[in-house]
Amino acid sequence: MRPVLIGEKGIMSENQTTVTRRDFVKAASAATAAAAFAQPLGVFAQGSDTIKVGVIGCGGRGTGAAIDCLRAAKGVEIVALGDLVPDRIESSLAQLTKQFPDRVKVSKDHQFTGFDNYKGVLSVPGVNLIITAAPPGFRPIHLKAAVEAGKHVFMEKPVAVDPVGVRSVIASSDLAKQKGLAIVAGTQRRHQQRYLEMMKRIQDGQIGEIVAAQCYWNQGDLWVKERTPGMSEIEWQCRNWLYFTWTSGDHIVEQHVHNIDVVNWAMGCMPRNVMGMGGRQVRTGPEYGNIYDHFAVEFEYPNGVRVSSMCRQTKGANDRVEERIVGTKGVALSTSNSTKITGATEWTFEGDETNPYVQEHIDLIASIRSGKPLNEGRQIAESTMCAIMGRMSAYTGRALSWEWAMNTSKLDLSPAKYEFGPNPVEPVAMPGITPLI
Repeated sequence: MRPVLIGEKGIMSENQTTVTRRDFVKAASAATAAAAFAQPLGVFAQGSDTIKVGVIGCGGRGTGAAIDCLRAAKGVEIVALGDLVPDRIESSLAQLTKQFPDRVKVSKDHQFTGFDNYKGVLSVPGVNLIITAAPPGFRPIHLKAAVEAGKHVFMEKPVAVDPVGVRSVIASSDLAKQKGLAIVAGTQRRHQQRYLEMMKRIQDGQIGEIVAAQCYWNQGDLWVKERTPGMSEIEWQCRNWLYFTWTSGDHIVEQHVHNIDVVNWAMGCMPRNVMGMGGRQVRTGPEYGNIYDHFAVEFEYPNGVRVSSMCRQTKGANDRVEERIVGTKGVALSTSNSTKITGATEWTFEGDETNPYVQEHIDLIASIRSGKPLNEGRQIAESTMCAIMGRMSAYTGRALSWEWAMNTSKLDLSPAKYEFGPNPVEPVAMPGITPLI
């Protein structure tokens, strides 16, 4: 499922403390804006102006991303599909072929299933761009393999479910930079005109110095995949992936990372400490795996600014999806139907913008063709880590620091075996009982 479009992505690593927030946001906004308007300067770097795409993960999200990629530019073809199970390839291929019959060229021998389907996709001759949209728990593995194989990558968010995965993504992103490969993440707000304009105003000082922020993703319930007779435990978990921590990271990571990423973008740095709480009050049946249904987290940033974060998936409760950045001279607010600044100098976004889910692919393809590849791997890995920290704190009842989570935590949620069969998972976390690893 693509995230809900709500109105409509620079993050400083821990060793870049001398960069100011305004310098950072200004540079990030300029880089993204430049990519948005870049024109292809020549043929594709590997010798052809046709970009051949392989898709890893052919559910709703992977199919949607493939469609957006085809809409983004001419000279793009889908030539390989991979997924755990064949029925999702069949469904995806049918949708893609119906909309783009002349640009979907996936022969039977370029359709791959099983846990190693990604290896097959990467082996197809001519593939130079990978869309990785399998459940988040698989993304560090798929990104590593794609970069090592010399492929550009569009990677859906979040990009990991645990600190071990985050560190893997950062290492792969650094390798991609060395190899001149592009990585663009599915944080579409980073490519959306209203957010770009809002962030430019924030870095220009229109709201003054940031003193607080709030971000929310509160919505109703989502789809559930029932387990059918003969379906192995691990296959069901992968099909019903929203509800298992090892596959999704929980909804604070899988979904709320969007809003947390916007706050990090505005702040220009990572939080120093995190304290969270949450629970499982409404979605208590076995079909909801082992995740929570609500979280409330406080992030404390190095300059003392505290940020309140809330997310909930509860039917019949109020919806609220927004980011609110509070400064000494005003407030920047982006909701589902408005992006504006109030205070000493007021502003409301009233311009036109491309569908941000398409724009992120426009920017990716333009960067590849211009020979100036975007690399968003570290910034989305760091925002993913923030969301993971919120979950870890809520699950355990413990406060934790960015330094400890990034450098010391050994939490690795990977299954014992990547094969069809049993896959016992941890019980629902209990604060004060579940250990902090």
